Formats: sequence, structure tokens, C-alpha cells
Amino acid sequence: MIRQKLRERLDRLRRKPSRPSTDTGANANAQSTQAPQSNVLAPPISVPAVPVPGATTHNQTSTLRLPGDPIDKTFIQSNLSTLPPGPKPNETSPSATGSHSGTIAVSSDLWSAAYSEAVSSFGPDLDVAILQGKNVEQLFKQLEDLDKDSTQQPAFQRGVGYLRSIQVPLERFKLALDLTSPLATGLGPTTSVVGAVRSVTAIAITFATADREFARQIGEMLEQISYIDDCDTLGQQSDKQDIHKALVSVYRQMLKFYQAALEILSKQGAKLMLKMALETHHLPQLVQDFLRHADVLRKLVQKATWEIVEDIKAMLYDREIAIWLGSDKMSDQSQYHASLQDLRADRACEPLLANTNFIDWYGTPEFRELVVLGQTGCGKTVSMAFLVDSLMKMNEHLIPQPKICYYYCRGNETGEAVHIISSLILALLGQLPGLKKTFFEWYKQVQASGCYDPATDYRKLEDFLELIFQTLNRQLFIVIDGLDECGRGSRSTLLKLFKKLSQKNPRLKVLLSSRPQEEILMQLGRMPRIFLDINATRDGIIVEKLVQNRLSYLSNEVGEFVVRILSRKAQGSAIWTKMIIDLIEIRGIRALGPMRRFLEEEPLPKGLYELYTTLLSRCTSDDSENEALAHTALKLLAASRRPLSILELAWASTLGAAKDDIVSISDLAMLVDYQRVMSLIYPFVTRLDFGDVKKRQVGLVHQSVKEFILSECSPTLPPLSGSGSKTVQKRHIDQSIEHMEACALEICVKYLLLEDIDNITLFSEEQIVLEELPHGFDVSDSDGDTIEYDLFGSWDAWEEGMILYDPANRGLGEFFAYASCHWVDHLGAVTEEPQLHLASIEKLCEVGSTRIQNWIEQNRRPNCTIKPRFEFDASLYDPVTVMSLYGSEAMLRCMLKESDFKSMMFHHRPILGAADQIIQWGDLSRLKILFLDDTVGQQLQTLDFFLLLMSRWSYPRVQHQSWDSAFDLIDQMLDLGPAIEQWSNELLCVAAGMGCMPVICRLMTRARRDTVLRTELLRGAQRGKGNHSRDKPLHQSIGEAVWCNHVHVVEYLLDVEGIEAHIAYLNSRGENILHLASRYCNPSVFRLLTPRFQLSMHQKDSSGNTALMRIMTSSALVEDRLESARILLSHAATIRDYGSEDEQQESLRMAVRLGDLEMCDLVLSIGRADPRSLLTSIDQGEMIFPGEMTDNEGPLPAMVQLLRRHTETTSLSPDL
Repeated sequence: MIRQKLRERLDRLRRKPSRPSTDTGANANAQSTQAPQSNVLAPPISVPAVPVPGATTHNQTSTLRLPGDPIDKTFIQSNLSTLPPGPKPNETSPSATGSHSGTIAVSSDLWSAAYSEAVSSFGPDLDVAILQGKNVEQLFKQLEDLDKDSTQQPAFQRGVGYLRSIQVPLERFKLALDLTSPLATGLGPTTSVVGAVRSVTAIAITFATADREFARQIGEMLEQISYIDDCDTLGQQSDKQDIHKALVSVYRQMLKFYQAALEILSKQGAKLMLKMALETHHLPQLVQDFLRHADVLRKLVQKATWEIVEDIKAMLYDREIAIWLGSDKMSDQSQYHASLQDLRADRACEPLLANTNFIDWYGTPEFRELVVLGQTGCGKTVSMAFLVDSLMKMNEHLIPQPKICYYYCRGNETGEAVHIISSLILALLGQLPGLKKTFFEWYKQVQASGCYDPATDYRKLEDFLELIFQTLNRQLFIVIDGLDECGRGSRSTLLKLFKKLSQKNPRLKVLLSSRPQEEILMQLGRMPRIFLDINATRDGIIVEKLVQNRLSYLSNEVGEFVVRILSRKAQGSAIWTKMIIDLIEIRGIRALGPMRRFLEEEPLPKGLYELYTTLLSRCTSDDSENEALAHTALKLLAASRRPLSILELAWASTLGAAKDDIVSISDLAMLVDYQRVMSLIYPFVTRLDFGDVKKRQVGLVHQSVKEFILSECSPTLPPLSGSGSKTVQKRHIDQSIEHMEACALEICVKYLLLEDIDNITLFSEEQIVLEELPHGFDVSDSDGDTIEYDLFGSWDAWEEGMILYDPANRGLGEFFAYASCHWVDHLGAVTEEPQLHLASIEKLCEVGSTRIQNWIEQNRRPNCTIKPRFEFDASLYDPVTVMSLYGSEAMLRCMLKESDFKSMMFHHRPILGAADQIIQWGDLSRLKILFLDDTVGQQLQTLDFFLLLMSRWSYPRVQHQSWDSAFDLIDQMLDLGPAIEQWSNELLCVAAGMGCMPVICRLMTRARRDTVLRTELLRGAQRGKGNHSRDKPLHQSIGEAVWCNHVHVVEYLLDVEGIEAHIAYLNSRGENILHLASRYCNPSVFRLLTPRFQLSMHQKDSSGNTALMRIMTSSALVEDRLESARILLSHAATIRDYGSEDEQQESLRMAVRLGDLEMCDLVLSIGRADPRSLLTSIDQGEMIFPGEMTDNEGPLPAMVQLLRRHTETTSLSPDL
């Protein structure tokens, strides 16, 4: 394009066709796309001496193409399509028709317009008739015939010869006629500019023989006429009015000369008339006037020519500079910047302008640097585009106007220093064109010094920038986005360059953006920073903008749903938001249901997958060792249960990627290089504080990164894609997640198996002492109070201010805390045996080892506080216990199948111990796995297991939403055979004593259809010593329930058919169920029991106490004792079971002795005891009452009054 424009410009300047005739069509097409050119409408009066096909040359003077010639008509006809509205060439307007109308034909070309204006300026002083070409040619022929000398040579030829004799270089002039025969081409009518110029030229040459001085003036005149030809390119094309006005003046002087010369030629004695004109200085004066006006035109033409030459030079500079520096760079940058303008949401970027660091950077007149930091995809580039446009707007009205050079690093070559510097130079030259010549000359000079291609040498380009910065006394802004896309060397080069340039121009401002890589932050030093942190408001603005621009076709309901969901899930990742919206647009999702499903699945956009792949490849430099280390670190981050510290991640990934066997902490420490690890993955992690490498802060920058890792982590699976069924994709994802979890588990277990973990104890003696102190106790304050745990607070809040420890200080390394606390989490996510064998897990959990003691103690303290969070007794755990609690079902089955439980790795009774821990802390469904296992299940198919289960069930600390899965094992046990029948009665009795209705109900439900079981359950035989109780002999089911006051169990069992034997059962102390009920004196229990109790209410135990007597001595509440006694006595009265007189007297005597007036009243009134014998004993002094029984009115006891009152009542009763 540049070469074509340059060629056209030179062609117009030289007035020759730009292509041979074979390219006419191409040129016509090219010209048709541009503004109409005057040389197309009307070719100039003369052009450079270029031979025209078919034309002949004489005396080295070429016949030129002129308007009216046949070739010109062809040329014009071929370009009619380019004419503007109006008369075509060689056509006249209606006002100019008719050769005798006294008017001049007006053409649209520059010369004709100027000529017409010159003719019109004369008004009536110029007779238009004299301008007819026919009269001029006739006068010339008469002149030649009359004035031929002896050589018969015409006057015109004599003029040509004379001018040559005085060394007038006619051949160098642009003449409009053939010097050998002026009439051969035809002079034409002088009503046209061409005819006038030809006529004046012919007359001037003819008159040249009249006088030598006059001939010299004629030569100057002919030379000046040639400048008329340049007016087209230099005047009309540039639309210069000054050239037009000067041309009109030249034409006026030329017409004056023509008019005067024509008067001489039209009279007899032309020579005489010519001499007279010369003597009167009329013609010379006209020539002088013409020369003066022509000189003005010449100077204007020269000025315009200089401007064109400078324009051509500029084009040459542009062409060379474009070749040297690559003009496509700026084109790409401009296009990319424009695309960012369409993409961005300005409201989301506006807070940057209010940032104090930006305000200080912009407002300070001295050199300042500023960097914008943000994670991958957070919108740094769009923000930088906003800042560039904002700076342009802010600088728009400043004088001198600051110049802004911006550059976007986009990876590959765009991040090399030489490309950035060359682009900055291009941007500067584009804004300051005057520097192009300086650069051109500098470049040539450098080439001459031996550097053939300075554009490839960033040092040379730096020299030029320093050179011009020193000369520029204005504010300059350099904005570079993506500093992290540059290599280490390029970054260093650029930062050093900015310092150098600031010394040359102290008003320089530099604005950078980058991901917060540690190495880059170190290179930036103390440069002020703006962090693009996650901001929910900013995310919402971006999402809303993108939805409005890209998804405007959605209904309001669906559009609002998309905005709400994506704003919540964006988490600062603008690039993820954009690509998800792009994917919605591509798939054309419109309905709410499909949209909800799409956003729930959160597919990884293909473009984002490719971006992450490129970033990872760039960071690892495609080196296999780097790739292994980076993949290990990323998989661990994706699987981690909490943010890792920089050191934790480095230690773990180094261990996971190590090819050699590592046996100790010291071996691993020698290989750890945390800076290398972070440099390999920094685009994928959150913002980090490299000043605290132990801070738990490293996490993935966005959920989409985890999806990318899942698609990459499994070497046996293809990358995730949008194709395939949902089932296949889910299976793929599940397998990838498990592979990732297996890798994390393997690293944790490998770490905990290092020999130091089994040789060093976690705590020193001093730390053990501190652990025993209550939380909140200040060692330096003897009056310190303990701090109670707030049930509604968080662990972090509760542990705030606690004494901390660092396992690394004990020699356990940096990854010990995470591995100890979370290896069990990864274990639970693995369903297949990982690469490490079960033997490794068994060794890790070896019973009684220092290793298990260490990791369990650490597991109790996730935040490394001396005070543990929860109970976790290492002595209770062995491999199968840990696997039962934390392992997956598949891994547990694998261990049950392959492990040797008789080895020293396990407890003596490992399965029962594992079951106990499951019941307390684990998933009860795991019990079934142990219970039904062919190898170890028999260890749980015992009474001891169910007693353990019920005891844990009754323990308030142990809570489960449902115990069904555990108690369903009763049914499983019953299905196995008659083994349970041998101890089913014992199980029922213990369950009744514990109030365990789940067991009781299952047993009784099965007993309804299993007579053998029913018989065993309801037998009334003596149970034995009962090793499960220390303070009482054993009783049958109802007695156990009554003893423990389980009303609901009592009520249930009393409804069981055939339960009579249990109701009538007497234990080894001779106690019946009523004796047992007197323990709590629960009236509800007595109401249930008394109707069903068939024995005497006055039955005595081995100590000689009836149930009523035990009620009297019970420690229960008075109200409960009285109500229970009333129920018992009332039922006895109902069935007329009053007992013998001695039994009645014994109960009454006990009540009196206890001083229980109310109980005495019950015994007397309901139990119908006779108080007379007791009064006799009192009167004889055989009974002494407690002091509180003395009446306030006198020494007579209140009890005696009660007895006497009932004595009176009794004596009146006919029944006694």
C-alpha cells in the first residue's frame, strides 16, 4: 500500500502514466475508489517529455498529449465513470454553447477554471472574438509567408534558432507545441486554456528575433510558463487557493501579452509595429509583468513542491520505519485496545481512579512508577485499557499535551524487550512525526557503524529512546500491561530502562500491570501498588455489562437469574465470566430450566482450558521435571482441605515429585525450593504474602482452575470436554477426583512414614505441662481465670490468644501439621487401593508407636495450639480402627480381607475396638461391614458387642441422627442362626435396664413368629450373678426396666403376651418388681405394675421389707413416695389384700417411727391398720417420737393425736 501511494505521488509529480497501457484497467479501478483527480478530468497543458505511442519526435522535443488530441479523448472516455456530476470533458454547459455568443467554454479542470476567471476579469475590455483559433492560425500563416527571409525559413523557426543561439534551453522547458512546426498540432482556439498557451508560446518565440534583450525576457517567460503545468498536482490536489489566485494573475498577464501581440500581427507591417512596441517598452513591460506574477506562481509551486517532497520523505520514512520496526505491531496493539474498549464495564474500573496510589502517581510532577497487581483472569488488562483511555481524556486539554505510549504483552514474542521497546518507539514516532527524520538518520548512522539491523538490538533501541527523551520537554506516560508475560531478562531490561529514561526526562510516568509473582514483586521493589482483589460489587457490574451486551435476547427473568448466579460464582474471575457468557451465547440457551442446569454444572470453557494450558506450558518451559513438580503442586492444592502455607506446599510437592527415595526430614529439606515451586504455578494461585512463608494462604485462584486440574490430573483419562453423555462425564470427573485425592493421600502418608516422625515426640516436657493448664490461664498471672468455650463461636475465635507451637521446631518438618490432620480426609475419598500399599497405612497406624501418637496429637490441634480441640486417645487406635472411622468402604473391605489382625500392628481385639470407635465417632453403617465380614464378623456376633452398642447408645455424649443401621444388626444376628438364642434373654434384660427400645422392639417383633426365641426371651429362670452390675442382683426384663425407671419400657413389656414370668420374678434378694419400683417411687410405674402384679402386695424381700416399707424409706421426693404408697394401698384395698394384722402393724409402726404423719394417715385410712395396740405401746413409753413431732401447744406429740383420732374412727367402724 505504501509503495503504491508513493508511486502514484511520483507519477503525478512527473506527469506520466503510473503503469503501461496494459494496466489501464487496474489503474482505473484503483482510481475509482479514490477522490476524483484533476488529471483524469482534464489532462494538464503539458507533461514531462514522455513519448506517446504513435507520436514522432523532432530535435529531442516530444509531442505531448494535450486535450483535444485523439489519445486524450480515449483516455477521458475510459475514465468517464470517475467524473463528478456536470459537463464531461470536451462538452460545454448550456450557457457556453455557440462559438459566436461571446462567451468562454468553462471546463472543470484547474487551468480552465483559472483561465475562465482571468478572461472574465477583463469584462468588456477583451474582445472574445479575437480568441478564436481560426483567426490566430490564419495570422500565423500570413506572418510566415510575408516575413520569410532569403533562406525561406519561417519566423517561428528563426525565433527558435535565435533563442538557441543565445543559449536559451528550450528543450528543458515544458512547451505545449512542436518546436519544428507549431501549426502541426494545431494552435486551437484561445477560448481554451490550451489554445491560449500554445498561441502565446508560438507568438513569444516568433517575436524573440526582434531584440536580444527581449529574446532573453522571452526565454524567461517560456521557462515560467512551464510552471503552469505543475499547478494541477500542487494546486488542485492540495486544494490550495493561493496557487489558483496566482494562476489567474499569470493568465491575465498572458492574455494581455496575447492581446498586444495579436494587434501587432493583425496590422500591416508587423515588423515595424513590433519594433515600435519594443521601443515604447509596451511588450517588454507586459513580459516583465508576466514574469513578476509568474515568479509568485513559481514560488508557490516550489513551496507546494517542497511540501510534497517532505510528504514523500515522510512516506519514505514511514516505509522504512515500518520495515525496520514492524508496523503490524502497532496495528495489533490498536486493534486489541479497541476490542478491550468494547468489552469493559467502566463502572467496574472507576474505583482505580480514586485509589490514593493512582492519584499520587498522576498528580506528582516528578518521575513515578505504579503497578496494578491481580490474579489470572481478574481483569487487569481491561482495567489497564480503561486507565489508558482515562489518561488520554485527562491529558486532552493540557499544553504541551502529554504523550501516552501503551503496550499489551500477550505472551510469545510480545513479551520480549526488543518488541516492547520497538513498539514504544513506534507509538512515540506516531504521536511526534518530527522525530521520524531523527530516527531515520540515527538508524542509518547505526547501520553505518556496523550494526546491520539495530531494530533487533534492544540496547541500540534503548540508546535512541534515551536520546529523544532527553530532547522532549513534556510529560510522557508509558503503560505496559502484562509484565509477567515477559521473561526474566526482558523484565529486568525494561525496569532498568525506565530508570534511565527518568533521568533523561524526570516527568516520565510508568504504569505497569502483572500477576503477583514473587520474583516480579522483588524486582518491583517498593514500587506503589494497586491490588485487584475479589470484590462482589465489581463482579456484579462486570456480569451485568456482559449480559446486557451479549445476552440481551434473554427474557428479564432468565437474564436476572444469570446475573445473580454468575455474580456469586465469579469470585473475581472476569475471564471466566466472559467465557461462560460466550458459551451461553454459542449454545443459544434461553429457557430458565436449561439455563439453571447449565450454570449448576459449571462447564470449563474450551477457551479457558486452552489459556490455562498455555500458562502452565509457559511456566514450566515444557520441561518434564518442572511439569511433574507443577502438576503435583496443583493436584495437592485442588485436593487440599484448607489453604496451605508456601512451605507446606513446597515440601509436599517436592516429596510427591521426587524420583529418589527420601527417608528422613533432612533428606527432604535438602531438596525443597519453595521459590521454584511457586514460580511454576503462580498464575493459578491466590494473592500471596511472600513475607510470611508459613502463613496458610495458598489456594487456587478460581474453581475453574480446579476443573482444569481435574481434566489434566489423570494420565489414563482424556481431557474433559463438553461432548459425551452426562453419565460418562460424571464418571470421568469422579475418577479424576479420586486420582487427585489418591495423590494427596500418598504424599501425606509418605511424609508421615519418614523415620523422624517415629523417633521424635511432638511435644517437649515443658509443652506437656502447658497442655495441662486450663484454656485462658496466664502463666504470668496467678489470678487468671479460664475461658469457657462458646458453643456459638468458631474454633478460631476460641483458640485466639492460645499458646502455639511449631512442629518444625521439633524437627518434624513443614508438612507435618497438614499431613497429620488431613491424611485421613484423603483416605476417605479413595475407593481403590492407592499406589502405596496397605502395609504403609498399617505402619502409619501401628498401635503404641510414637508415629501414631505424634500424628494423633497433631490431629487434635489443627491450628497448632497447645490446648487440643477434642478428645482423641491414641492408645485406642490401630490400623483397622482408623480405617473404619476414616477410610472408604472399599478400602475398609480391602483391609479386612488382606490384613493380618494377629500381628503386632493391631490391638488384641481389634474388631471390637474398631466397632466401639465407630459407635462413638463414626458412621454406624460401617458396623454392618465389620459384622457381616466372613473373616472377622464373628468377633462382633456376640453378646458383648450388643452390650457395648447399647451402653454407647445410652451414653449422652454419643449422638447420631439415626441408630437404625446399628440396631438392625439384631435382625442380622437373628438371621444367622441359633447363637443369639443362647443369650437373647440376657440381651432383653440388659436392653430393658438401659431403656433401649430399639433392641426390645426388634427382639419382640421377631419373637412373635419365632417360638424358640420367644420361649428363651420370656423364661423366668435365674439369670446368674450378672457381671455387668455391681450394686444389685439381676432381674428379668420388667424388673430391670423398673429398677432404672424406664416407664415406656415397662409399659411396652407389660403388653407382651407371656410376660407373667418376668412380672412374678424374684431376684436373689427376694425382691419383686414392686420392691424395685420403690427405688424411684415413680407413681406412673406403680400405676402400671399394681394391676398386673398377682402376688401379695405385702410380699417381703430377704431383708423382711415389703414394698410399702421400702417406699417409706426411699430417698425419692415426698410427693412421689406418698402417691406411690397411696396407689399401692388403694390397689390392695381394691383386691382386699390388707395383709395380716402383724404386717399392718409393722408398716404403721415404721411410719410412726419415721415420724411421717402423712404416711401414717395413709396406712391408717387406706391400709386400715389398727392404731390401738400402738397407742398402748406409746402410753407404756415403749415408743419415743422425734422432737419435731411435739405439738406447739404442749408436750403431747402430734402423732398421738393422729392415732387417737383414728382410734375413735376405728372403734365406730362395724368392720373392725
